[in-house]
Amino acid sequence: MIAEVAKRLQENVQRVIVGKDEAIKLALVAVLCEGHVLIEDVPGIGKTTLAKALSTSLGCTFRRIQFTPDLLPMDVTGLNWFNQKEQAFQFRPGPIMSQIVLADEINRATPRTQSALLEAMQERQLTVDGVSRQLERPFLVLATQNPVELEGTFPLPEAQIDRFMLRIVLGYPSEDEENQILERFRHGDPLAELHAVTSPEELLELQKLRSEIRVEESVRGYIVRVGRETRAHAEIALGASPRATLALYQTAQAWAALQDRDFVLPDDVKQMSPHVLTHRLMISPQAQLRGRLPEELIADIVDSVPVPVEE
Repeated sequence: MIAEVAKRLQENVQRVIVGKDEAIKLALVAVLCEGHVLIEDVPGIGKTTLAKALSTSLGCTFRRIQFTPDLLPMDVTGLNWFNQKEQAFQFRPGPIMSQIVLADEINRATPRTQSALLEAMQERQLTVDGVSRQLERPFLVLATQNPVELEGTFPLPEAQIDRFMLRIVLGYPSEDEENQILERFRHGDPLAELHAVTSPEELLELQKLRSEIRVEESVRGYIVRVGRETRAHAEIALGASPRATLALYQTAQAWAALQDRDFVLPDDVKQMSPHVLTHRLMISPQAQLRGRLPEELIADIVDSVPVPVEE
């Protein structure tokens, strides 16, 4: 059932997004795990379009927050205002009170405003003036970030980066794909014609089915060893947290479900490791001087950890 609905969602998103099959599948993995996604690449690649196409296909409520240096936390969370007619304070919800939230150019906001997302992303609730409110499920934050433009930006703190289950890099399209983009947008924006192919209720059911995907003890041990190896690696100053290990476990389940399997293979763990772990690592200064990249270090770790085999 999961693979069938995922295929329907992928085909719908592909009506707008050209040639990014893996990125779409990774976004669906995050949806199945109700995990947040950091979409990182240069401007004009289609980060915002992907987020909009995905939210429309899911049939969820959607709000977009354009992060800027002058954005305040109350602009994200909402605030209590005094209604003179009623002579009482009333809560005016902010854009975070939605099922799919697009945090566009999240690194342009100040750390104070960025931190307004922390409680919502981890606990799926919001506290304003001492009153906590549960967010409607499913709840996902899709954040975009431009990695090359540093002026007027604020790096995301480690606590917030760790709350993103996946990091997706889109990359430039090929020559043929760019031609297809021009043809597809020749008569208008296909995003305007997109419609929902599932519902929030069905999505919650799929997330429950994903959690029941079988993970053998040997594979679970393999996931733990990969996570722990990032903390022991000589070239990594800060390795993956237990939250990252849990994310690797859940995304491996979701990837197996997309392949129409009800069990996880070590290959599923290998497939998801770069997308789950690389953005969480803090490389040592010596490794940075040698030009080492997080992707290379994760590849080394995955290759060095013995893969469980069937006896």
